[in-house]
Amino acid sequence: QVQLVESGGGLVQAGGSLRLSCAASGRTFSSYPMGWFRQAAGQERETVAAITRSGGMTYYADSVKGRFTISRDNAKNTLYLQMNSLKPEDTAVYYCAAKEGSTVALPRLPRSYDYWGQGTQVTVSS
Repeated sequence: QVQLVESGGGLVQAGGSLRLSCAASGRTFSSYPMGWFRQAAGQERETVAAITRSGGMTYYADSVKGRFTISRDNAKNTLYLQMNSLKPEDTAVYYCAAKEGSTVALPRLPRSYDYWGQGTQVTVSS
């Protein structure tokens, strides 16, 4: 299995930027499709973005398309989420997750993922 640790969250003003990182350890990072998810207080966890094993294909939720960029560096065992033009509605705990043994190149739903980090808080003030 793989262990995941997120970092890079914090407090930022609307319009600002943050870059989240997800460091992976354990089994081969490049064998896992990866995703970023978020959960705001009192709401269900939702998909933010996902990326294939090689990084060649990506998926974004409509709410973040054009503002967020998911990427990965398989040599560094690290997943990234660059977040620009942040809005107060982006406030949430952000999680990275890995999908084990997937025949689906780009899983999109949270329930499709097997391993999760502990989350990092992102707060956007208006």
